[in-house]
Amino acid sequence: MSRKVEFQRVFDQPIRSGDRCFTVLARLNQLGYPRLGLAISRKAAKSAVARNRIKRIVRESFRHHQTELNGFDVVVMGRPQMAGHENAALFTSLQHHWARLVSWAKS
Repeated sequence: MSRKVEFQRVFDQPIRSGDRCFTVLARLNQLGYPRLGLAISRKAAKSAVARNRIKRIVRESFRHHQTELNGFDVVVMGRPQMAGHENAALFTSLQHHWARLVSWAKS
């Protein structure tokens, strides 16, 4: 997702999942395929290198789980506490969020 309208649609009535690393907002779409939006602010990670590392991790995790997340628009927002975490901890956090979205979709 790249347009403000697409992000706003998710922000209006989201399914929320949050922990100390990420806040994940999602909403069902009518497209039949998942879309990802990223909001990693300077407050979440001071340097551009750190923000880009986090974005790469989120994209890779999303790519691995996109078949399970079919039909969702997902916005991942970084939280300030996540900057010092290792890659494995960030992957684990994201897996937890994806599992929550999948369980919500099945219910």
